[in-house]
Amino acid sequence: MAEQRRGPAPVPAAATAQALSATGPTGSAGHGPAAELSHREILTVMAGLLSALGTAMLAATVVANALPAIAVDLGASATETTLIFIASLFMMTVTTPIWGKLSDQLDKKTMMQVALIVLVAASIANGLAVSTWMLICCRMIQGVGMGGVTVLTQTILATVIPPRTRGRYNGYYGAVTSTATVSGPLLGGLIVDAPGMGWRWVFFLCVPFAVVSLVMLQKFLRLDHRPTPVKFDYLGALAITATVSLLMVWLTFGGAAFAWWSAPSAAIGASIALLIPLAVRTQLRARQPLVPLHMATDRTVVLAVAASMVIGMAVFGASVFLAQYFQFARGLSASAAGILVAPMMLGSLAGSVVSGQLITRYGRWKRFLVTGGVLLVTGLSAVALAGAGAPLWAVCLAEAAIGLGMGMSIQNLVLVAQNTVDLPQVGTVGALVTFMRNLGGTIGVTGLGAVLAASLGGKDPADVDPARYATALSTTFLVAAGIAVVSLTAVLALRETPLRTTVAKTDDGH
Repeated sequence: MAEQRRGPAPVPAAATAQALSATGPTGSAGHGPAAELSHREILTVMAGLLSALGTAMLAATVVANALPAIAVDLGASATETTLIFIASLFMMTVTTPIWGKLSDQLDKKTMMQVALIVLVAASIANGLAVSTWMLICCRMIQGVGMGGVTVLTQTILATVIPPRTRGRYNGYYGAVTSTATVSGPLLGGLIVDAPGMGWRWVFFLCVPFAVVSLVMLQKFLRLDHRPTPVKFDYLGALAITATVSLLMVWLTFGGAAFAWWSAPSAAIGASIALLIPLAVRTQLRARQPLVPLHMATDRTVVLAVAASMVIGMAVFGASVFLAQYFQFARGLSASAAGILVAPMMLGSLAGSVVSGQLITRYGRWKRFLVTGGVLLVTGLSAVALAGAGAPLWAVCLAEAAIGLGMGMSIQNLVLVAQNTVDLPQVGTVGALVTFMRNLGGTIGVTGLGAVLAASLGGKDPADVDPARYATALSTTFLVAAGIAVVSLTAVLALRETPLRTTVAKTDDGH
């Protein structure tokens, strides 16, 4: 290309993707040679990818503060209201391994477009829902699209940018994820309360962003796809989906819709116990397994997956109870509690962007993962010790430490895992890390919720005095801090390996 390259070292000609200028040709995937990408071209492609990612994250969380209005309008029960919220998150988690495997076999650009179309169609259907169960079903379909967008965003990044320079751009990925996740509930509340709008516009909000992303990716993204015979592990997909689905149902509704020690709970637990060996057997026998078990022999992948899962348990669970801390332990309003959670978002944004830039500059990643782990343990411990009388600024500083730890850890663990495999497996391993983090988050919310409930003696948080609630929450955050120590231990055990400067690991990677 004639223009001068700026920024990090350009991707070699062996790279398998190229971005086109606004006035360039729009050829189909798989045609023409792959070209080097300048920093500006990468940013152009990323604008479309991050617009899609932000849309998916907003779709997951923007409904949170709209649930009371939806329940009143559609007459939803308490259980149905819970299902409205978790339906999309449930399907996003369950379908993550499937999207990851397919992204290693099919044209990634086409798959991203399909995922976005599913997300748009489901968002419109959600806004037009006339019954609770119609809304729940549409939210499940929306979750399928969300899963595709989140997996394909990081897979396309891995296809376009070598690990050595990807840290810089992973920072933008983490910034969009944290900003959209935390701001979603606040934005949803504003939309519901806005004159002439209401809860239906919470779902319509996602449509224009997704359409903009579709247009940008169609115009600027070009992937050099090499068609290969698709060998999809249908039996494995069925076994893994059934296992994970039952596990998430058990974790989500155990202790609420049914008692932990009850016949329904025992039946679900027994089914999970039977399905796990079946799922493992399908992966051992399949020619193209959905989750290649040989990755269990790769020390870096195993430790990155374990650390990601444990971080999900500690951070996602703790973040749920931070807003409750401000409301029940400090007596603040819901809107004020939402604002006071912002330091965690800002910390996550800063940690993600800064660590990504420094990893690209110096080529070293372990020090940032270790620092992130230490910050997570420190922040969670500080919140646990805060109590009901600590200055709000001190709690906000602790939140910022948690956010910094999140930002320095979450996406960089994906980078480290993808650096160990060749290009045909980056989607699978990236999806595996993401899937385990989401599953860990579900386990963490359930487990820490049980710790909090036990500390409160089974009483509703609104029925106990602030001091007692603060004491109970201290126990919960101490448990979360202990879980974070496990993640730090896994990160310390990682062996730092150089980040490769090519997209493909070997000459025949494609």
